[in-house]
Amino acid sequence: MKPLGENVLIQPQGAKKKTAQGIYLPETSSGETPQEGKVIATGDSKDIKVKKGQTVIFRRYSGTDLKIDDKKYIILKNEDILAIVE
Repeated sequence: MKPLGENVLIQPQGAKKKTAQGIYLPETSSGETPQEGKVIATGDSKDIKVKKGQTVIFRRYSGTDLKIDDKKYIILKNEDILAIVE
């Protein structure tokens, strides 16, 4: 999939939450949308500052959720990306 214009395709990376007893909880238990993800593809705009493979932080509840081959993705505008994780 190739985003158009200033859009970026992200694969969200939900933070694993662990209880005091060591049990990992699924993303759905917290009710919050993950805000960190890996850039899978970028549009063709020169204004896009991120590159494929980078991990980024993006605005909560932004973009459009997609499911391709049982994997979750988010396609969002370049302006919704807040930071690059280094």
